[in-house]
Amino acid sequence: MKSLQELAAIRDRMKQTVNTREAAHDTTRVVVGMATCGIAAGARPVLNAFTEEIARRELSGVLVTQTGCIGLCQYEPIVEVTTPGADKVTYVKMTPEKVSRVVAEHLIGGKPVVEYTIGASTR
Repeated sequence: MKSLQELAAIRDRMKQTVNTREAAHDTTRVVVGMATCGIAAGARPVLNAFTEEIARRELSGVLVTQTGCIGLCQYEPIVEVTTPGADKVTYVKMTPEKVSRVVAEHLIGGKPVVEYTIGASTR
């Protein structure tokens, strides 16, 4: 049985996780493809890594969500980042290890990690 303090700590951690999944109109959206092919390729750990990294850095204005098939199965796991006023960036063959760099350079620094994008993978 957990104490009230332990339950309160769990609630606070989960509240931050839920906040990263709530939408607003001027937010940056991180969308992870979670169709069968994406899940089989490892999209769930990628989704969890984005949620955890954004919560750890206490970023606001970033929505982490999931979608179905993006239509590029050979590039799964796929993550699309849409920032208001900028072009959508599609990251392919994502791994949980790549997430911290995308968060630091793209979500915080404003510069996409080009080597992880769809354009770099098709060259």
